[in-house]
Amino acid sequence: MSVRINLLPWRAARRERRTRRVQLWLVGMLIAGTALGFGVARYYQAALDAQQERNQYIRQQTERLDEAIRDVTQYERQVEQFREQIALFASLQDERLQTIRLLNGVSQSVAQGVVYQRLARSDDEVSVTARAGSDRQISEQLRRIAQLPAMGVPRFSEVESESETRRQFRFRVEQKRAGDDTLTAEDSGMAKEAGQ
Repeated sequence: MSVRINLLPWRAARRERRTRRVQLWLVGMLIAGTALGFGVARYYQAALDAQQERNQYIRQQTERLDEAIRDVTQYERQVEQFREQIALFASLQDERLQTIRLLNGVSQSVAQGVVYQRLARSDDEVSVTARAGSDRQISEQLRRIAQLPAMGVPRFSEVESESETRRQFRFRVEQKRAGDDTLTAEDSGMAKEAGQ
């Protein structure tokens, strides 16, 4: 005699438990996957926010640097303008001193009987028109000009007789450039008077 046991309800219960267990695992995995996905999304969002903050900081610093570069460029332009102005002032001062030396030299070299009518300077060349009573006075005047330390050798250009006792003559002479330290005491005095 054999005992017959019906295992169907027990198998059905076991199958039911396994199905619930699988469903719980699936729900758990779904919840874990969602949580993991949410966590990864939050991580990447936080990383993106941090990178955007860094980018914003870099933009602000770049704007500050650009402004500083503009300021430096403006300062460099101003410095260059100041240098140009200083160079201009130095050249004007040099021209002033050269003019003073020229006038001092000419006033010291005037021979008796010679009258200057016109004195013009272009760069370092001086052209002179004067009157004299005789050829001897003209030669004396040219010799005196040649002896001046601030002048070169005069180049006589022409002489015209206005009357028996008057002759008009022209000559050109190169004015020598000298440093400020070669000014005489008289040149310095004249420079001070011209500055007042």
